[in-house]
Amino acid sequence: MAFVPTKRKKNTKSMVQGSNQQQAGSLSADKGESSTSTNSEAELDKAKSKENRTQGKACPQEKQPEEEILKVPMGPGPYFYIGGSNGAGLVSIYCQSRGWQRIYDNRREDYALKWCEIKCRETYYHFKEGEQLLYQIPNNRVLTSKIGLLCCLREQERMMTKISRSSNSKLLKMEEFFPESFRLDLKDERNAFFELCKEEQIWICKPSCSNQGRGIFLLKTPAAVNTLQAKLHSTEEDLLTKRVPCKAPQARIVQRYIHQPLLLEGKKFDVRSYLFIACTAPYVLFFAQGYVRLACVSYDAASDDLTVHLTNQHMQKKNSLYSQLKEETVWRMEDFNSYVNEKLRKTNGLPKDWVFTVFTERMQQIMLQCFLAAKHKLDHKLGYFDLIGCDFLIDENFKVWLLEMNANPALHTNCKALRDIIPAVVYEGLDLVLEVFNKRLKGQSVLPLETLHHFVLLYHEDAADLDQKQPSKLRSGLCTGWYLRPHTGNTSHFSQSPAKVLEKSPKKPGCSRRKVSLLRKNC
Repeated sequence: MAFVPTKRKKNTKSMVQGSNQQQAGSLSADKGESSTSTNSEAELDKAKSKENRTQGKACPQEKQPEEEILKVPMGPGPYFYIGGSNGAGLVSIYCQSRGWQRIYDNRREDYALKWCEIKCRETYYHFKEGEQLLYQIPNNRVLTSKIGLLCCLREQERMMTKISRSSNSKLLKMEEFFPESFRLDLKDERNAFFELCKEEQIWICKPSCSNQGRGIFLLKTPAAVNTLQAKLHSTEEDLLTKRVPCKAPQARIVQRYIHQPLLLEGKKFDVRSYLFIACTAPYVLFFAQGYVRLACVSYDAASDDLTVHLTNQHMQKKNSLYSQLKEETVWRMEDFNSYVNEKLRKTNGLPKDWVFTVFTERMQQIMLQCFLAAKHKLDHKLGYFDLIGCDFLIDENFKVWLLEMNANPALHTNCKALRDIIPAVVYEGLDLVLEVFNKRLKGQSVLPLETLHHFVLLYHEDAADLDQKQPSKLRSGLCTGWYLRPHTGNTSHFSQSPAKVLEKSPKKPGCSRRKVSLLRKNC
C-alpha cells in the first residue's frame, strides 16, 4: 500500500493569498532544466550555444513597465524594491504588513530593503552600509557555483591536511559528503578525469553557474565520454587557432553520479534545505528545514529520461505525468520522517526520527563546513543577507551527500506542501534580518533572538572580535539605519510581522531554538 503524506491544516491562508501568482518564471531557482536526450555531443552543442549567447554580457538593469516606474508611493516610507518574480509576493506581503511602501524604479537609492534576483554592479556600488538591507551577497558564487564551492572545499581540505585533522575532528573529509568531482576547464584535471573514466560508470556533467538544469547531461558509456573528450579537444584547438576572437564555452564540472540512491515508493528524491545568512557583519547563520522533492516516475539508472534523474520542480514539469502527480512530487519533512519511521527504520537499524536527528544534524554540519570554507572570500557589509538552497541526496546506505548549493532558491508556492513551508521561511528569515540589523546598530548583543522560532542557529560571529575590521563609520556609531525608519510620525512599520501568525503552528521536530552542540562557533 502506497504511503500517503499527511495533510496539515493551513494557518497561513490569509497571509499567502495573492502570492501564488508570483513564481512561474524565476530567473534563479532550483537546479534542473535540460533536454532528455542522452546524446552527449548534442547536449554539449546545445549547452554551448546557450552559454555563448549569454556569457560575457554586462549584468542588465531589470526592466519595469513605464507605468510602474511612474508609480510613486504617496507615503513617506520606508520603501522596498523587488526585482523579479521569485518570492515577490511573499516579500511584498511582509513589507507591507510593516507599513512599508513598494517602489518600482530600480534607480532609486532611498530604499530600506532591496530584493533582486539579478545582481547588478550598480546596486552594490550605491548600497549604503548600515543604512539599508540588500538581498544576496554580491560574490555568493564562491558558495553557489559548482566550481566556486569545489575550490573552497579543496582549499579547506589541503589546509586541514597540513595542520592535522585530529586537531579539528569535527570537519569532515570531502569524500564523506561531496561526490568526486573534476573541473573540465583545467587541462590537467580534464585529462585526469578522462584517464580515470575508462570503465562503464555514470558521471553527470554540469555547467558551473547555470541553474534549472541547463546544459546538464549524463555520461553513461565510454563512447559518450570519448565524444565529450573529442568535443572539448576540438573546442580548445579552435580557441588556439582562430584569429577572430571567440568566446570560450562556460566552465563545467563532471561529478560521479550517485547511481544507488535511497528511493521513496521506488522514486528518486533529494532534500532541499536552507542556509540563511541573516547578517554578514558579524556573520549570523541559521539552518531551516525545507522539503523533499520526488521524481514523477520510478527510478531506473539506465533511463535516458532526465526527469528520472533530476528531481527539482522545474525539471519534473517536463514530465507528461506532472500535472496529475504535482502534489506527490513534494513532501513535507514530517511526512518524510513518518515514512522512514514506518517503512525503513527497523529493516535498516535506524534510530527513531532519524530524519530529524541524524540526517538533520549531518545537513547542518555540512552546511556550516561549506560556509567556513568560503567565509574568508565572501564580501561582508552590515545590511547584506542571503538565502541559499542546499540540495542533499541520501544513498541506499543512508550516507548523506551534498549535491550543490544554490543562490536565490525557488520560492514558489504552487502546491499544498510548499504553501505550508515557503512563507514561514521567508517571514522568519526577514524577521531575523531586521532584529540582528537593529541590534547591531544599537551596539546590543545579537543573542538572544526574540524572532527565532523554527530556524536553528548554526554560527554566530562575535561582534567584538569584528569591530576593528569594520569601517570607521560603523565603529563610530554613525550608521543609523535611516532608510528603515519612518520619515514622519508613522510607526506602523513596527506592527505585527506575518511570521507572528506562524508562531501558533506546532514546532517541527528537530527545529528547536537550541544551538546544535556539534555546530558551535569554534568548530
